[in-house]
Amino acid sequence: MSRNTAKQPHGPATVTVKGRDMRLRTVAFLVLAALAVWFIAANTGSVTIRLWIPTVTLPLWIVLTVTLLVGMLLGLYLARRRDRR
Repeated sequence: MSRNTAKQPHGPATVTVKGRDMRLRTVAFLVLAALAVWFIAANTGSVTIRLWIPTVTLPLWIVLTVTLLVGMLLGLYLARRRDRR
């Protein structure tokens, strides 16, 4: 009898949560998302932001949310661009 001894590449790292396998990347993303939401919710004061010419006063949670969304969009764009190469 012959055995298939060819090594197969390892799949992504996973952890089991309530009987379900989850990728570590997914778990890390969920933890970071929860921390970001908590941080945004904890910072509700108003801030003054000076854009080149105008000065804008906004609640800090709006500034943090916009910053988070722009960062996520840039990260997705760069990840997709890298995958195409």
